[in-house]
Amino acid sequence: MKLWHHYHTPSSIDEALALLDHYGGQARVIAGGTDLLVDLRAEEGEPFPALVDITAIPELTIIETRNNQIIIGAGVTHNQIVRSPLLAANATCLVESCGVVGGPQVRNVGTLGGNVAHALPAGDGTTSLVALDAEAEIILNGERRWVPILEMYQGPGQSLINSTHDLLLRFRFAPSGKGEATAFKRIMRPQGVALPILGCAVWLRLDGATIVESRVCIAPAGPTPLRVGEVEAFLNGQPASERTIHQTAELGQKVLHPRTSKYRATADYRREMIGVLLRRTLTLAVQRAQTGAAVPEGVGM
Repeated sequence: MKLWHHYHTPSSIDEALALLDHYGGQARVIAGGTDLLVDLRAEEGEPFPALVDITAIPELTIIETRNNQIIIGAGVTHNQIVRSPLLAANATCLVESCGVVGGPQVRNVGTLGGNVAHALPAGDGTTSLVALDAEAEIILNGERRWVPILEMYQGPGQSLINSTHDLLLRFRFAPSGKGEATAFKRIMRPQGVALPILGCAVWLRLDGATIVESRVCIAPAGPTPLRVGEVEAFLNGQPASERTIHQTAELGQKVLHPRTSKYRATADYRREMIGVLLRRTLTLAVQRAQTGAAVPEGVGM
């Protein structure tokens, strides 16, 4: 089945924007296509006039540090993230979340930008970007600007940007500093379907034995990704102890109300898993923050 008439691989942002303008809203941006191609097949309509592949644009395929920020291009694949020593040491949760996306073939072509632009609340990479307090650089209605990562999500599958004329360019966030660490864990269906029941990413900063600041994202627990403010408020100022972690897990189960999903699990089971995930991720993040050592876990290659 033919899905498109023309396929373009621009080598610059200006060229990509010119192509989108040329097609007047009848072309779509593609960056990996592991989500987009599924959607195009499901639509069963006329072939799309054109796809504009942004993964050949050098600016969108970099991982680097600049002005004490880590920059990741929207065209960077999940496996590039998994293999990055810079990210393993300074954004461990992102490596762990990208390392469980699909299988090896999907991770070889799927991109972090495509994951975000598709705006699904269960995106593993997004869960970690929220915990990292990331920003996204976009071109929206011709204006280039940075926005907080959560602003990219307007509803389930509803992105701030329109892929027929806007572009997602890069992400940026601060690397982990002294006493800071991150972790990500996911629970998925045991049948081998790459569909998460829930994922959890945390970022912590310790001062001695005290948690002084935290960010926690659990998804999918609503129509868009979200930070669990009640959990963060409780954690801040608490000792980095097993008791604190146990109390936090119980609190998370009380304040989050995931729905029953025929594709994921029942609400009761998912609520129970919130406690499991919080205990696992917080224990690991505390250990990493205390030791300064961060080796990503559970990562596929």
